[in-house]
Amino acid sequence: MTTEVRVPTLGESVTEATVATWFKKPGDPVAADEMLCELETDKVTVEVPAPAAGTMGDLIAAEGDTVGVNALLATINEGASAAAPAADEPAGATAKPAASGGGSVDVMVPTLGESVTEATVSTWFKKAGDSVTQDEMLCELETDKVSVEVPAPASGTLTEILAGEGDTVQAGGKLAVMSAGEGAPAASAPAADAPAPVSSGGKDTEDAPSAKKAMAEAGISRDAVTGTGRDGRVMKEDVAKAAAAGSAAAPAPAPAAQAPRAPVSADDASREERVKMTRLRQTIARRLKESQNTAAMLTTYNEVDMTEVMALRNEYKTEFEKKHGVKLGFMSFFTKACCHALKEVPEVNAEIDGTDVVYKNFVHMGIAAGTPTGLVVPVIRDADQMSFAAIEKAIAEKGARARDGKLSMAEMQGGTFTISNGGVYGSLMSSPILNPPQSGILGMHKIQQRPMVVNGEIVARPMMYLALSYDHRIVDGKGAVTFLVRVKDALEDPRRLLMDL
Repeated sequence: MTTEVRVPTLGESVTEATVATWFKKPGDPVAADEMLCELETDKVTVEVPAPAAGTMGDLIAAEGDTVGVNALLATINEGASAAAPAADEPAGATAKPAASGGGSVDVMVPTLGESVTEATVSTWFKKAGDSVTQDEMLCELETDKVSVEVPAPASGTLTEILAGEGDTVQAGGKLAVMSAGEGAPAASAPAADAPAPVSSGGKDTEDAPSAKKAMAEAGISRDAVTGTGRDGRVMKEDVAKAAAAGSAAAPAPAPAAQAPRAPVSADDASREERVKMTRLRQTIARRLKESQNTAAMLTTYNEVDMTEVMALRNEYKTEFEKKHGVKLGFMSFFTKACCHALKEVPEVNAEIDGTDVVYKNFVHMGIAAGTPTGLVVPVIRDADQMSFAAIEKAIAEKGARARDGKLSMAEMQGGTFTISNGGVYGSLMSSPILNPPQSGILGMHKIQQRPMVVNGEIVARPMMYLALSYDHRIVDGKGAVTFLVRVKDALEDPRRLLMDL
């Protein structure tokens, strides 16, 4: 039987890659999930594992070839020879739960998400020697945006924890070792792990091409870098860490690399608490600063009279909830109004790619949500095609999952425009920061009764300030003001949304 090896999904908007390195040649025995080759895209390196055990067949795409998503890379001939890798590579065999009791089972880092290569071990819920049942949560990992729970792959005893809390682990790396089955001897775990270095040293291990290039550019020798990839391979991230460690050790440049902290008195220092930033908070800080450094960001303001929206909501909210099973909030009105305005001013829904402007003929609306660990932006796809009820259901569902840390990476990617509602926290006015590579973000604020002149008379009206931050490289002032006015018009007279005016 012949199994095809094809190009995996490369990432959002990435359609092709280059074959960087083949680690197997025709006729070589391969084990299931063993790495066959490495592909390089514009931004990331993608490893291609063997979909089945067997013997390597024909290599369809050679090193240096450009291949598209799902293109045929090679073939694997399944058969009796598939048993050879299992006998030669005992370390790989431990990655699977043992069929009978008493076997050693590795607890591995699960798939973390598109383009995410590492995570931090935030919490262990079990300690070495504890009994565990299959699918019981062992630990929690923290990536740049989401928390990932790691369940037990089998029932048994947790014999050894290899990555402690605070340690950084690579995707596919080993977290711990279990002995499967009741009463499994703990001593079996070290015996299973012992052959691992042999498998690393016995293979023709190739470092990642991107890592080789980075080492050459940085002038770092291979011996100075510790590989964290499969079989001890050096990855690009390993080179960056080695370079950072080397610069930190240098006596003069290190202090100049960052501004020193202001002096603190001994009395104040004794009352301070130092807490390491979470990976999520570090990512938020980095992305916001990158946004300021990259985009020519400008903010324009307007205000909207919420009288008509509030009256419409109060009139139909009971009937709406009874029919659709979800409350009618203000976010669906703002989402609809923004989708309406984006059709008229498409550059606010576009992005810059090099010297090109990419216009989106759809609206994937990002709805910023505050969580206990930081701000996340789940994306409602094709919001321009959705009804009020569908939008409210999507916002409620994604908001709840965001607060519980259950959002996947895919649910926070691909947004074309973002709405941020600071009004829920009492903000009267603010300038939201762009969520790159988007070119626009709408800031909502609190509704406050203010005196307004209506038909020559001063009356109290529920008013809200609106702020549109936009990338002036692609959006002109006229377009930004027009967009905000269209949102204002739609909210002050919601019938315009039904009439498409």
